[in-house]
Amino acid sequence: MNLFDDQPTKFVESEEDFVVNVGPQHPSTHGVLHLKIKLEGETVRDVQPHLGYIHRSIEKMSEAGSYRQFSYLTSRMDYLSSHINNQACALAVEKAIQVEVPERARVIRILMAELTRLASHELWWGATGLDIGAVTPFFFSFRDREAILDIFEETCGARLTMNYMVPGGVMIDIHPNFQRRVKDLLPKLRKNLKEYDELLTGNIIFEERTKGVGYLSPEDAVSYGCTGPVARGSGVRCDIRKRYPYDGYEKVQFEEIIETGGDCYARYKVRMREMEQSIRIVEQLIDTIPEGDFQAKTKNVLKPPKGEWFVRVETARGELGVYLVSDGTMHPYRVKFRSPNFSNLSALKQMSVGGKMGDLVATMATLDLVIPDIDR
Repeated sequence: MNLFDDQPTKFVESEEDFVVNVGPQHPSTHGVLHLKIKLEGETVRDVQPHLGYIHRSIEKMSEAGSYRQFSYLTSRMDYLSSHINNQACALAVEKAIQVEVPERARVIRILMAELTRLASHELWWGATGLDIGAVTPFFFSFRDREAILDIFEETCGARLTMNYMVPGGVMIDIHPNFQRRVKDLLPKLRKNLKEYDELLTGNIIFEERTKGVGYLSPEDAVSYGCTGPVARGSGVRCDIRKRYPYDGYEKVQFEEIIETGGDCYARYKVRMREMEQSIRIVEQLIDTIPEGDFQAKTKNVLKPPKGEWFVRVETARGELGVYLVSDGTMHPYRVKFRSPNFSNLSALKQMSVGGKMGDLVATMATLDLVIPDIDR
């Protein structure tokens, strides 16, 4: 599949062109993505993403499952935001069957979602440093990410594909150690964020590799449908947690992080500051988890009435939308996911043409792509 087939400026190749193929197996693509790049010297003249190497037809598989089963498949899309993907599906089904989620479950969901965002941004920070030539951040970020995954494993029994948030609440209650371990971890994460800045943010080589590189204007960010840190790094306000609050986000205090530089450094700064805000949200909720049920009572077999529903959430990479159509049976008639990575990738050509080949790697790093979320 050629993502840019419908664009007027097609990738035209002649015998004189120097074309480099990156991927589908290449460290800088962070997954099975193939980039066809036309160069003039070191200058990028065109770039064309090719998809299809990991397509599993998740939307059609979702329509073959029940309303309880299809959310599990979304753990395999953006697997670094699996808690939040499951949350979006649960919200869509709850909207369809009109069930009230217990307050305890809503708070647990936000805690898990923000810890997920922290773990995802940790991995991104380490991988970005590695892409640009700094090896040490990778070890530091995995040290901190592993601590979060240990907490997840104790409650969910999984470290990556969680399958924890279900229609009506969460699958099981939090582990008795959950609050203590999270409270022990938060001061360490705050301290380590300063360490990150000392190690990479203020590094002159890193700044020269990212400032003024991969520019995306606010108008182009909107035009390409970019969301998340990619759009907010161009000054576009689009945080779903602020614009369309869900599961109680309207009750917690946090800032929508906006940078106006539009370059790789601005996108980097957005994610670094978002980690501080996620810690702030968790700090507000960890001591105030309400008592009560962790899951609402629902029928074993869910059969929403005929109709259609749409919900959206803010994953670590932007807006995930779930469109659900019911024909009144136990299987969804239609499931459609609006994933953030697909739209963010579409802006790659706009951000890269005219820049250097080495800058393309930095641009890819700050897009923070997870390929299975694009190639569903």
